[in-house]
Amino acid sequence: MSSTKELEESAPASDGGGGSRRPSAALRFYALLAVTFLVVASASYFILTKAFPRNQSGSSSAAATLRPSGIPSVISTPVANVMGLTPLPAKQAPGFSLVDQTGQSFSLSSFRGKTVILEFMDPHCTDICPIVSQEFVDAFHDLGANASKVVFLAVNVNQYHNSVASVQKFSVAHGLDAITSWHFGTGPVASLKPIWANYNVQVSAPNPNADIIHTSLLYFIDPNGNERFIAAPVVDHTKAGKSYLPADTIAAWGHGIANLAKYLS
Repeated sequence: MSSTKELEESAPASDGGGGSRRPSAALRFYALLAVTFLVVASASYFILTKAFPRNQSGSSSAAATLRPSGIPSVISTPVANVMGLTPLPAKQAPGFSLVDQTGQSFSLSSFRGKTVILEFMDPHCTDICPIVSQEFVDAFHDLGANASKVVFLAVNVNQYHNSVASVQKFSVAHGLDAITSWHFGTGPVASLKPIWANYNVQVSAPNPNADIIHTSLLYFIDPNGNERFIAAPVVDHTKAGKSYLPADTIAAWGHGIANLAKYLS
């Protein structure tokens, strides 16, 4: 690492007409800034690696014990971390109206008085959406008698397959139709795009045959219609590219969704 003095001596000299050859004030400032950045970065790396030694899988063993703030006690720290659970300011969730997999019209406000678990799904997805579907089914069973107080809701992110038949087929294929309060909302592209934008969901769909790339977010909306928490579903892949999650991780997600829904209800 070069010192500030070395950087100054090797820097281009100013044309001072016979005066001492010194770098400009701007160059000295940026040189000092660069050195400071390198020192701070090196020190930070040393502190973090000493404070949080990595385990054999390469993840920080201490990170699993760090609890996000604002998480209710009904959610354990490991589950909160697996879910990427984050509290949200209690503000009204953006409203919308769509039709579900049965062809029935609904609005988000029609579920007032119940906790809503809101996700964004592609009915042609073979990657993360089937995993989240299994977590929803598990959560529904975990809710038991409290299931009547919770609505499981998805909004379609596939503008090329936005028919009722498409969301119905996906719902049946992944057992979501067993959830008595399941609604897979779809509609015209002009209706779907504002919903994506209002919930910070990015969608990339270059053509009808391409994979839909979209943000996977799970919103927890309380009975008063306020956003309360957000989670970030995850997926892993085999060497062959098939998506999966270990059974215990899927179960943990199911328990987490159910326990948070009970808390909000």
